Amino acid sequence: MIVTFVLGYIMIVLEHPLKIDKAVSAIFTGVICWVIIAIHHETIQAGSEPSELVAHHLGEIAQILLFLIGAMTIVELVDSHKGFNILSELITSSKKSTLLILVCFIAFFLSALLDNLTTTIVMVSLVRKLIPNAESRKWYAGFTIIAANAGGAWSPLGDVTTTMLWIGAKVSTEELIKFVFFPSVICLLVPMFTALLFTNQFKGNINPPEDKSENVKLGSSRIMLITGFLALISVPVFKTLTHLPPYLGMMFALAVVWLISEFVDPKVDVFTHEDKYKLTARYALSKIEIPGILFFFGVLTAVSALDTAGILSSMATQLDHFLGHKDYVAIVLGVLSAVIDNVPLVAASMGMFELPKDHEFWHFIAYSAGTGGSMLIIGSAAGIAAMGMENIDFIWYLKKIGGLAALGFIAGCIWFLVVGG
Repeated sequence: MIVTFVLGYIMIVLEHPLKIDKAVSAIFTGVICWVIIAIHHETIQAGSEPSELVAHHLGEIAQILLFLIGAMTIVELVDSHKGFNILSELITSSKKSTLLILVCFIAFFLSALLDNLTTTIVMVSLVRKLIPNAESRKWYAGFTIIAANAGGAWSPLGDVTTTMLWIGAKVSTEELIKFVFFPSVICLLVPMFTALLFTNQFKGNINPPEDKSENVKLGSSRIMLITGFLALISVPVFKTLTHLPPYLGMMFALAVVWLISEFVDPKVDVFTHEDKYKLTARYALSKIEIPGILFFFGVLTAVSALDTAGILSSMATQLDHFLGHKDYVAIVLGVLSAVIDNVPLVAASMGMFELPKDHEFWHFIAYSAGTGGSMLIIGSAAGIAAMGMENIDFIWYLKKIGGLAALGFIAGCIWFLVVGG
């Protein structure tokens, strides 16, 4: 199973040379890993049927996919009504460096309020309105991933792993913010200022979009923008009040935005029937990057198979025995989260260690698992979303952004090792 996962991972990395879509490689990998479990299930989990094991993990995977579909549809609806044009007008600077700082800090704090996945979708959509050049947008999308993941690490609602630790009574909100906020800021500032000082990508000014029609506003723009943001912000509130899974809150938010979009008036009389159709939720759904979602499904399916086989738990136990210090375990788990989904890694660590609430190890895990995924584009939900939206190549991200993200991750880890959590 490990060989299958590694080969599948290599195929994903070599997507362009092989000319095989990464979604195909991911789906093959996920399914084959589960076929191996089906063949050897009596030795892996005696007494359990493979279909039952798959169904257990499918529920968790489906929740993430539905959350992603809901968030992307809301963003596409707001975008179709030109809602993000209002935000883009508020950012008047044409300097590339200033724009990078604004994008990073907005993503950092918005991620703590929403979550890193939703924030990335919103910010990449906003960047599309500001930067016409596709290559430049990839750079800003890359830093959005770093900022969103760093911002999500210090908030109980900002990342699924911090939510797991919070719900599992491993951390409290106050202590999590107190000990993880500063290393998360460092994790963002180090790569951001390194890029500003040592790369030419953020020097000079941005050329304004040539297509002025993209900057128009409709009568419904403001209503849809406000509705969309309120709907997204309501998701963590819904979860807190009802204790139901976040995907239900996102589906409810989508239903509200969809309903309002049916009745809101764009106040444009020259619209054709086709133009009006482009303002509907059905059209927004058609614009969602389905291959990206299927890729996400394949990766999560493969990881769930490794988790079911006990490979991840065994790896975590061996790490603890080999490294001998829990701080080093947290760092290695952060590095691994760039390759393997951080959810089962954190789940394994929660099962391995019997430590009191707000122990510094849990704060280190929250930081490490939340930000380590930025080092590879497939290491986090935010990265996968940006990958699909801007068609960012795995190798491109590794060469341009991965090293900078690693610098930030290491800097935050040094803070924990020196100051403590």
